Amino acid sequence: MLKQLLRTKPVVHDLVSDQLRSLHRCLKASDLVLLGIGAIIGAGLFVLTGIAAATQAGPGITLSYIVAGVVCAFTALCYAELAASVGGAGSAYGYAYAGLGEFLAWFIGWNLILEYGLSAATIAVGWASYVNNVLESIGAPISRSLLTDPFSGGIINLPAMLIIAVLAILLCMGTKQSAKFNAAIVFIKLLAIAIFVSIAVFHLQPHYWTPFLPFGFKGVMGGAAFILFSYIGFDAVSTAAEESVNPQRDLPIGIIVSLVVCTLLYALVAACLTGIVSYTTLNVGSPVSQALLSLKLNFGAAIVAAGAIAGLTTTMLVMYYGLTRVFYAISKDGLLPGFFSRVNSKTHTPIPVIICSGIIIMLAAGLIPIDALAEIVNIGTLAAFVTVCIGVIILRIRQPKLARPFKVPFYPITPLLGGLFCFYLMVHLHAVTWWRFLAWTLLGTLIYFFYGLRHSRLAKISQEQKS
Repeated sequence: MLKQLLRTKPVVHDLVSDQLRSLHRCLKASDLVLLGIGAIIGAGLFVLTGIAAATQAGPGITLSYIVAGVVCAFTALCYAELAASVGGAGSAYGYAYAGLGEFLAWFIGWNLILEYGLSAATIAVGWASYVNNVLESIGAPISRSLLTDPFSGGIINLPAMLIIAVLAILLCMGTKQSAKFNAAIVFIKLLAIAIFVSIAVFHLQPHYWTPFLPFGFKGVMGGAAFILFSYIGFDAVSTAAEESVNPQRDLPIGIIVSLVVCTLLYALVAACLTGIVSYTTLNVGSPVSQALLSLKLNFGAAIVAAGAIAGLTTTMLVMYYGLTRVFYAISKDGLLPGFFSRVNSKTHTPIPVIICSGIIIMLAAGLIPIDALAEIVNIGTLAAFVTVCIGVIILRIRQPKLARPFKVPFYPITPLLGGLFCFYLMVHLHAVTWWRFLAWTLLGTLIYFFYGLRHSRLAKISQEQKS
């Protein structure tokens, strides 16, 4: 049994050549950078910045973003090495399969499904709130019963469900079309951020930065753990390995460049936001535009709100995309039914899994409160990060001669620090988050032992070898 759990997939992009089901290689390094920026800059900047400042770190949220960015930098370097040397769709799942064995690969893949799925649903709820803010400004707000889940006094969050449906259609049309859509909206989003910063620098009030650490150093670390959700975009970039033109070169570029750019932008916006209003007023769903409204800058607030809608749209798109590719990779290895890895011959996209996962995301976004959705995302993200850092070390030991176009600098210090930092942030999450995480993990473990263990492609190869 132990030998079965530790069996690993050979370090090649596929166990067997299967041209009929291969994804279309069409994404360049620039596409991947924009993909990462599209995923990272979204809910983190437009929603979580204000909430984290008001409840966790105060003006010190700027330091929280830097801490989270540094932690993610260690992990990103590990992702870059594994993406360049192992590759394949599925992100950390594929890397774990190559380095840690089938069971741990399933464990991390199962948590990536949770991470991406709930991330997309959470962002959809925030997106709906921003859209309603814009409609309110023109006197046409959405009815509360159609904007709020049943647990919060409404019937259903209809706008959140509709945007997921639109993105499902877009993803079914093809990856290149999705990438072009993403690039266009990333430009709009960055323009909105530039406008906010250019306005904010002329309205800074330094006294709002005092006290800088009202919650102490613990607040800074709690804020870093809370906003780590904002950084999972570089993880999503690595799910595009099988659709990258030159994954060995382009994936490290896409991961690292997008992370550095977004960390700088986050810190800059956080500093400006807490410098123009008191951090105590930022515990709202739309803190960036709300801050401008409090200064009577309605036109600027409208532009920023439009950028926020664009930002949340691209983040949802990439999270949704990542979820379907993780499903695809796990199914391709036999740990989930083959239905999830069917690729349409015309669009070169896994339409069945796009539709099925879209329905699940729509139900979550329409029926579950945003706080319940967001609570468990970070622990799944950090668990994935820890696994990737450990995977670099184990794969170096198991496969020392493996071609590595990109190598983690200062090995083994970098992956060790990355794993330790991520676990340290996990410790700062609430106990209820750990219990929910354990419940999800238990469900995944049962699925693995009752289905995956017997149906995986490695299990079938092992049986053929025995016979």
